[in-house]
Amino acid sequence: MHIAIYTLGCKVNQYETAAMERELTARGHALVPFEGPADAYIINTCTVTAVSDKKSRQMIRRARKQSPNAVVAVCGCYPQTHPEDVKNLDVDLIAGTGDRMKFLDLLEHAAREKEPVVNLDEALRRRTFEVLPAGGLAARTRAMLKVEDGCVNFCSYCIIPYARGPVRSLPLETAEAETRRLREEGCRELVITGIEISSWGRDLPGKPELITLIEAVCREAGDMRVRLGSLEPRTITEDFCRRAAVLPNLCPHFHLSLQSGCDAVLARMNRKYDTARYKESVDLLNGFFSRPAVTTDLIVGFPGETEEEFTATLDFIRACGFAEMHIFPYSIRPGTPAAEMEQVPKAVKEARAARAAAIAEELHRAYLEGCVGQVYDVLYEQPAEGLYQGHAPNYMVAAVRGGDLHNRVLPTKITGVEGGVLLGELTDCRPGILPGRVTTNA
Repeated sequence: MHIAIYTLGCKVNQYETAAMERELTARGHALVPFEGPADAYIINTCTVTAVSDKKSRQMIRRARKQSPNAVVAVCGCYPQTHPEDVKNLDVDLIAGTGDRMKFLDLLEHAAREKEPVVNLDEALRRRTFEVLPAGGLAARTRAMLKVEDGCVNFCSYCIIPYARGPVRSLPLETAEAETRRLREEGCRELVITGIEISSWGRDLPGKPELITLIEAVCREAGDMRVRLGSLEPRTITEDFCRRAAVLPNLCPHFHLSLQSGCDAVLARMNRKYDTARYKESVDLLNGFFSRPAVTTDLIVGFPGETEEEFTATLDFIRACGFAEMHIFPYSIRPGTPAAEMEQVPKAVKEARAARAAAIAEELHRAYLEGCVGQVYDVLYEQPAEGLYQGHAPNYMVAAVRGGDLHNRVLPTKITGVEGGVLLGELTDCRPGILPGRVTTNA
């Protein structure tokens, strides 16, 4: 079959799509662009906000309109939490967030038998981790390794625990084996991802900590860079930093979810830390790493947020000095406790988002300017506007003049900043053995 796939949402969805792509091609199917005709369409959906639901519905309708006789198959978080909505969209196969290989079996069955199939389980009853092939198609520079699924934090604004179920972890030895395979395939960078990777190991014998997994993956990765997905702030302890700072291939980029810089708002969100604990994590990273890129997410206009609470958040993000931020006006997610709280007017949310974004841009610019004069090993990925672009270990975009540099890691001296991009030139100089580390603490 000619199969087209459209993916919405997070890196875990992207990972699971990549695994399905790999399996489909192994079964002899051909992948084709979603915008054109196909024998089957897969829409891997997201339900993190009501807007995500809307986008998922739009893509389902688009697939049916493009090829009325094709098999339209829907999986992911949206049908897991809203199966009746999807059943009303003329879909041939409905599945959720579990058992992706069975989903592909059912896709082939639906194409042969021309009969609709619904295959959904109860996410909260899951207890096993589905091992999927890491990476994706061989031509990709950056591969992902999903090490964890599920979440039990139950933040008041989030429906994901109901869509993904409890914490399940990839066994350490399997993570090591997948890392070796990706290294042998020539991948240059490995991203450790999951729904809540800080929870990795809680369901495994002995309850190993995330840093144990990171050490093992970095060891098996060889000269392949290792990058971490989003971390719960309490993951960052002195022991974590001491052990992480001596791993030469671990990228000094740490995404610590914040969501609010006000303790009262964090409490309403049911987050498990306060601003003091969060700032402790930032300070530890800055103590063990030289100018690490600490990045974050921020929700503004959360239900009940006052002007004073928002001002406290602005003061806090300045104090943290983030390298980059993602700013989101609060979006109602029906079915969550926050949806029933007193809402902030839309105009106020949008104005606050703009104010926070202005500070985020100021901080981002300051971080980029601090990179000028430094030498980074940049992983080059694609041409852009007459230059060749890639990512430094701190995940900042860097660009140089040059020919085809695809999938090469080259030392680059940063000479300037333009439009949010680090401009540089290739150099024979090499970064230190442990780039970005503060050796006095390590």
